Amino acid sequence: MSDLAASLIDALRQRNQTICFCESLTAGLGAATLADVPGASDVLRGGLITYATDVKKSLAGVSEEVLAQHGPVSPVTAREMARGARRVCGADWAVAVTGVAGPDPQDGHQVGEVWVGLAGPQWTASSAAAELVDPSLGRYALVPGSPEPLRMLAGDRAEIRRAAVEAALRGALVAVREQKQSAES
Repeated sequence: MSDLAASLIDALRQRNQTICFCESLTAGLGAATLADVPGASDVLRGGLITYATDVKKSLAGVSEEVLAQHGPVSPVTAREMARGARRVCGADWAVAVTGVAGPDPQDGHQVGEVWVGLAGPQWTASSAAAELVDPSLGRYALVPGSPEPLRMLAGDRAEIRRAAVEAALRGALVAVREQKQSAES
């Protein structure tokens, strides 16, 4: 994963841009993974660890309405976490991770349901973490209320947390590169 982190640092450095993190289930592992790479201080502004739901509101500024309607594990919450972290940290980019690492389901969400939120200079988006990593790191699961199986991260608690960080870094790298290309067009 250090090659992925180094690529993200290089892509941000080329644009003279910065990044920050807002992490729930990964509890700072994403920012720490980036910080393990020499030169990270050129681009890494900091991060928020919003493990508890109420801290998503107080630190990242996720509204009570979003949390009440969508809960702490949702694509909407991931987007709002990223927006809030970007604002609080004063970064060009923010990546947020929220989900369930296990060992047990949480509030109706299955183990491995993880969402990555990205906020950049021009847009904010979210994706299922399992869609951003190699298919071998995921699985399909039936989720109550969903008409079809959803793609989840697979593995034990540690494996899900590592895969969530990989998804966050990959998603951020793709976004930074795409934004760079569209700015040059």
